[in-house]
Amino acid sequence: MKVAFIGTHGVGKTTLCFELAALLKKRDRTVEMVREVARFCPLPINRDTTIAAQSWILHTEIAEELVAAHKAEIVICDRSTLDNFCYLLYTGKAPALEPLVRWWTSTYKLLIKVPIVADPMFDGLRDTDVAFQRAIDEKIDQVMQEWGVEAVRLDTERRPFWAADALNAVLPLLGPTQQPLFTAETSH
Repeated sequence: MKVAFIGTHGVGKTTLCFELAALLKKRDRTVEMVREVARFCPLPINRDTTIAAQSWILHTEIAEELVAAHKAEIVICDRSTLDNFCYLLYTGKAPALEPLVRWWTSTYKLLIKVPIVADPMFDGLRDTDVAFQRAIDEKIDQVMQEWGVEAVRLDTERRPFWAADALNAVLPLLGPTQQPLFTAETSH
């Protein structure tokens, strides 16, 4: 099962990924995380992104998700192909990648939309322009509406409880935990 935190940059997706992974591991679930691949892109990102850069990001995201899904029951993604794609749409470039992104977006069992609660802070990579941050957030909402994509939307008023809210959204989608093959009673 794949779960992705989506939203613009600087909203806390990475922190939530780690928090949700920890909560699920405490419940004896096998979890892999897919880190935000744009951080490793050797090409221009943010407002200077290109079709080549977004192609690299999208294909790397898909590859990382495939590898993670092979290793674990639950894959938690710090972004999805949908919100990565919105950075390309922001530039006004022709979205030749749309069919791939639409299809891959359907492979997520759950999308969790993280809202803006503060201006972006410089992290060594991401753009700190507030207008850019908000434009990407609006583009994500627009694409979700146009494509009919559903997401759990975290409440800005419940920020201290976002990890618990995400867990509560994930738990109903999980089957029972796998029972160990051998227990202390059966190993005699």
